[in-house]
Amino acid sequence: MTKPNVLLLGIGNLLWADEGFGVRVVEQLLKSYVFPENVTVMDGGTQGIYLVEHVGQADILVVFDAIDFGFPAGSLHQIHDDDVPNFLGAKKISLHQTGFQEVLAMAQLLGDYPKRLLLIGVQPVELEDYGGSLRPVVKVQIKPAITLALNYLKTFGIEPLQSSDAVTLADPMLDIARYENERPSETVACRLGDERVIFAPDIKITPPQTLDGAVAVPVDFRGKY
Repeated sequence: MTKPNVLLLGIGNLLWADEGFGVRVVEQLLKSYVFPENVTVMDGGTQGIYLVEHVGQADILVVFDAIDFGFPAGSLHQIHDDDVPNFLGAKKISLHQTGFQEVLAMAQLLGDYPKRLLLIGVQPVELEDYGGSLRPVVKVQIKPAITLALNYLKTFGIEPLQSSDAVTLADPMLDIARYENERPSETVACRLGDERVIFAPDIKITPPQTLDGAVAVPVDFRGKY
């Protein structure tokens, strides 16, 4: 009997606080478990439509993300199968990236839609804290989200082995412990932008000039090569 291809996909942006929830879930999955060969654990980041190929190869797809359900902050929710695209049509997913709804729609158009689909989402607290990490009420939902996913996979006869070997998804600098401990203070790194620009109403932006004081004209190199 052919084993189903399973994709455990975390999407979001680590640099925008609770937006990184999905990626942190799959990060913890890889640190804690060893999966059979037919299961792929992937950091989808903010790749958007580029995830279509991977989604299309999955028979069973489990997605983790921060989603604006309109529910209390930090609450965890599950959406199954056909309800997922319908739900995403009404609610925005991953505010800083291409909507996953479009990924599913394109996979369906190509005839490579997963047979089973589970979306595990957390209600974010903060998405506009650049360089920030998960808020406490969101962070504590990582393990419950993993439990939901493992129980779901168990219904298909898929049970990973627990592991103490730390497997990293990306650059070690993005590991959650290092990311949180080495973040600069607000006095060193502004959270929303450069305060000198945000709070300077009289700032004047002048066009670039040449050495003789004349306004520099942009050069169009199209068709020159």
